[in-house]
Amino acid sequence: QVQLVESGGGLVQPGESLRLSCAVSGRRISSINTMGWYRQAPGKQRELVADITTAGRTNYADSAKGRFIISRDDAKNTAYLQMNSVKPEDTAVYSCNARHLFIDSWGQGTQVTVSS
Repeated sequence: QVQLVESGGGLVQPGESLRLSCAVSGRRISSINTMGWYRQAPGKQRELVADITTAGRTNYADSAKGRFIISRDDAKNTAYLQMNSVKPEDTAVYSCNARHLFIDSWGQGTQVTVSS
């Protein structure tokens, strides 16, 4: 069973950068079909931020394009979300997702708050 643990959230000011990490256990990250980052803001539905396939293909929400970068370190079995030029509207709980053979695994989430 895949287990995911996120870290790296916190309070940042608009325009700053933040890197989220998702430590994977129970399976090699290189064999997981798709790793993704999702977020849910208060009163809103959870939405995809970015994902990356085993082949390294990436996909970004329009709101993340040009600012966020998803990556995967196979040696550390960890996925990352580099968040640059953050905005107040990026405030949300960010969750890591592993999708393999149509089975989803989720982390507990990490809070990101963007405020001056």
